[in-house]
Amino acid sequence: MPLRAPFIRTPVVLVAHAGTWLIRALDSMLAPQGYRVLCVTSGRELLEQVVDMGPDVVLLDANLPDLDSIAVCRKLRQLRAVSWHTPVFMITSTPATKQQRLAALEAGAWDYLSLGVNVEELLLKVDAFTRVKLETDHRLEEDAEPASGLYTKRGLERRARELVSDAFRRHAPLACLALAVEPDTPRAPSEAAAAPPGVVDFASRLLQASGRASDAIGRAAAGEFLVLAPSTAPAGAVQMARRLSQVIEAAGPRPAGLPPLRVRAGFEAVGDLHETPLDPASLLAHASAALVRARASGNGLPIQRYEA
Repeated sequence: MPLRAPFIRTPVVLVAHAGTWLIRALDSMLAPQGYRVLCVTSGRELLEQVVDMGPDVVLLDANLPDLDSIAVCRKLRQLRAVSWHTPVFMITSTPATKQQRLAALEAGAWDYLSLGVNVEELLLKVDAFTRVKLETDHRLEEDAEPASGLYTKRGLERRARELVSDAFRRHAPLACLALAVEPDTPRAPSEAAAAPPGVVDFASRLLQASGRASDAIGRAAAGEFLVLAPSTAPAGAVQMARRLSQVIEAAGPRPAGLPPLRVRAGFEAVGDLHETPLDPASLLAHASAALVRARASGNGLPIQRYEA
């Protein structure tokens, strides 16, 4: 394999395969290239340990001994800890059919490889996709708050540009939610309730745990959050706002001293961004403007859609 630039950090490859011979072979190929190779031997073991192992690449047996490999791949993609920019390779010892490849790609795999492929080709593919993963991680670290993992303002703006461009190209829906978390205490509609100490961390953890892996969640202001929701039409945005509101309002036990909370939400959503173009800055601003209306309604409608 040609000399490559060193990795910005040691990448972790997680191999899920029952064959010890293959694990030894992959370790002998990858370790000299600078990878750390970890192994599990079943689908259940993979799903139980993948979060703690924090892989940069997953090599997944297409014929796991205990679970359906396509279903396991799909479950991996539902875990927030396994980001969509984490490459997952399905590997098989037999020639892959077109149907098998399409099913794997639909489940979130990046490629479906037969072990009969040229070793150098396999290493080059893993190397290229690993570098994409590490570089993306590095960019996200700059765009996210280290403590909470939430996107910063700059990170949200960058992610909004990416999602708007993708939705425009695919004629897809896109939504942005703005959420305000505040004490559930009586007040005049014109009064803004200050977020008590601890509420931001509490709400951040709940949103991170309850959001979809594809959602980009960031902080807009004290007690306020923005959620960029790809493939989400207006009706879906309402459902998402209700669900996230219920998660925060009903969560317990709350930290000591934290009063009952209520959530107000505003959103902007477009069913087909190609037919109804919307620039990234306006998407974020419209959701925030709708939130202002929701907060001003007092005990009125807690969820408001943007109106020009």
